[in-house]
Amino acid sequence: MKQIKFLAFLLLVMFVSSCEDTYLSPELVSAENGDSFFAGDEELEAAAVNMYNEIQGVNALKITNNNLNHAVQVEFYLTEMRSDNTRTKSSEGEAAQFESFNIESTNGIVDDYYRSYYNIIYSANLVLANLGTASPAAAAKFEAEAKFVRAYAYFNLVRLFGDIPLVEGLISPSDADISYTRVAQATVYNLIVSDLTTAVAGLDDASKNRASKAAAEGLLAKVHLTLGNYTDAQVLLESIMSPARGFALEADFTDVFYNEGNDEVIFAVGYIASDNQNSQNFSAEWLNAVGRTSGVNYVTADARAALDAFGGNRIGYREDSGQAGQFQVVKYLPDGDTDLGIPVTSSDPTSAGNDWIVLRYADVLLMHVEAILGGGTSTSSSNALTSFNLVRNRAGLADDADGEITMQELLDERRVELAFENQRWFDLGRFGVAQDVLSAFSTANGLGFSATDLLLPIPQREINLSNGALTQNPGY
Repeated sequence: MKQIKFLAFLLLVMFVSSCEDTYLSPELVSAENGDSFFAGDEELEAAAVNMYNEIQGVNALKITNNNLNHAVQVEFYLTEMRSDNTRTKSSEGEAAQFESFNIESTNGIVDDYYRSYYNIIYSANLVLANLGTASPAAAAKFEAEAKFVRAYAYFNLVRLFGDIPLVEGLISPSDADISYTRVAQATVYNLIVSDLTTAVAGLDDASKNRASKAAAEGLLAKVHLTLGNYTDAQVLLESIMSPARGFALEADFTDVFYNEGNDEVIFAVGYIASDNQNSQNFSAEWLNAVGRTSGVNYVTADARAALDAFGGNRIGYREDSGQAGQFQVVKYLPDGDTDLGIPVTSSDPTSAGNDWIVLRYADVLLMHVEAILGGGTSTSSSNALTSFNLVRNRAGLADDADGEITMQELLDERRVELAFENQRWFDLGRFGVAQDVLSAFSTANGLGFSATDLLLPIPQREINLSNGALTQNPGY
């Protein structure tokens, strides 16, 4: 399901219902208010759709209010461009802070993402707070969807920022102790695991642009891998891999991204081309002089070398036709490329409809190898080799030659298979090699990486709003 247009009335209702003080929720005579709007399944469905609208974010090139949330559309700055995969073309502006590992606490992109993802959490909490108005048949599904969305948002935030405020319900302005008190990562992970366990139990596989059972299983498996719970992750992944579930690798790698809703996609954020309310602009930002910048998320020499060595026939980058020696990401190319066999998906790159894939089957297969590896340095498990070779073979590569998969081989395979899909930063952290890999990359390229760069700064705006109650991460 593609995302519907933002509901202005629902926004008003949500604002009012978020405040517990009675003077902010008066009993109106001729209109709905925050206490009376939710009357049944129809209203809960509107609120549930709004959760996905919040993940989708606003196309900043079409709706230019900088105070709006851009959510997943700016995620590549915080992940790919903070890794060894991508950089800006011109090393200018706030975007260049990510590639140089010199991020300031006032960085507007970091603030945007932090604000966006707490807004997603609020939208999920709104659904959960009103489950009592749903029919018994629908309530369990609404709960499962909302808890999936909340877990997804918290999982990204806790990995990027470390200890963070944990908001589990609707709060009022007087609840500053909740809004601005950072809790231990372990406490956040406890909620994530609980929420996703509920989601797994309450969902089916009917959708790819909304929460599904497989999406919840895959996300929970990645959480367990992050926490070192390898057996739990393996069980979840093998559930998704059951032939009866219907997921499979696309024969043509390009079709993964340009044949939307295919069998490989498990969960994707939906967009609609040429629709200002529901299109995305990150595709334009990655091109030369099309978006607001002269090009961001350009491919580093390090990533190109990895793709050339291990990528096989997987599409990954192309040389910028406007400037020799500059290389663009092409997985989400809205205006097509005949040489690469990429179709045109939008006549206007700044209003692109390419869906953003959060989880796909190739990721599941490689996580399966990781679960079997179990934190070790290598594995010769036949089950791991089967999953590993399925991904390699699709890329036109032969089976693993020596019948043994090392941790480095798996990390390399994940890098080229999932290149520019916002996975590299998280993979380096989960595999425990982020500091070593990024230190070496930084030294080789004259950048400023240090151990404190493993976490983003808490936005200074949030600290100011808290009157200093919200503490900052070290190094900022």
